[in-house]
Amino acid sequence: MSPFRLTRTLPEDATDAALRADVLAGLSSTPKSLPPKWFYDARGSELFEEITGLPEYYPTRAEREILVDRAGEIAAATGARTLVELGSGSSEKTRHLLDALTGLDAYVPVDVSESALTQAGQAIVAERPGLRVHALIADFTAGLTLPDTPGPRLVAFLGGTIGNLLPAERAAFLASVRALLAPGDGLLLGTDLVKDEGVLVRAYDDAAGVTAAFDKNVLAVINRELGADFVPAAFDHVAVWDPEREWIEMRLRSRTAQTVKVQALDLAVDFAAGEDMRTEVSAKFRREGVREELSAAGLDLTHWWTDGEERFALSLSRVR
Repeated sequence: MSPFRLTRTLPEDATDAALRADVLAGLSSTPKSLPPKWFYDARGSELFEEITGLPEYYPTRAEREILVDRAGEIAAATGARTLVELGSGSSEKTRHLLDALTGLDAYVPVDVSESALTQAGQAIVAERPGLRVHALIADFTAGLTLPDTPGPRLVAFLGGTIGNLLPAERAAFLASVRALLAPGDGLLLGTDLVKDEGVLVRAYDDAAGVTAAFDKNVLAVINRELGADFVPAAFDHVAVWDPEREWIEMRLRSRTAQTVKVQALDLAVDFAAGEDMRTEVSAKFRREGVREELSAAGLDLTHWWTDGEERFALSLSRVR
């Protein structure tokens, strides 16, 4: 059997259908919103890689610090023979886990991007002879069936991406992950932690304007894919901390009263001057809150690791 295998569980037209549905629902709602997953075309992915290197954007560095310092402890605590990574992307940070999990037989990266999976998967099998990589083109938020690989399994969801889900969505997601796990399996979860408001806002509104360009890229995606006529310069990027919900909101604020047409949806959307459209929620967490959300899904928090400044956490939980 080839050491690299790619399985598509997402229909070829699923991305287009999801984009249409999300844009129609989001632009027709009050207040308006768009899901953050539509930032990530090729240009959006390039911009996000640039963001991760910005001085203001600490999460990537903080999580990498934990992985470098604690990968051995994670490996010892899990004894995983299969690593499943949800939203794997380039699998760059994952290599620290792959190095530490010396008994690993299989790596199962899961992503919606076939090109990212192919590039990362082929690189990993070239670097690690004997490791099987079975990549899945799938939307992990819509249910998932894993290939037959040996246990124990460790499911990794890194990058603080769980913070992009609203509370009800997080509950459903964690329940779906719990359904994938058998006794002895675990979930390694990355969560950004609550901290000073100024630090948080700067991380999502950098001085160089890279995050602003990233935020506006969703408009370019809709223009290209759905024949819309958004003018990105007619919107300002805004990052706001919500202290009650403990999350950052990224928004696009209309600079003037304007009407945007989305040809593929036969939709005309009016924006008032100063009207905000939410493009991302990024929730921040506290240890006890993470424990409670995991427990509600039937998972028990067993290990908690943070970077030296306690900005970010990786938690390990097990099936109850």
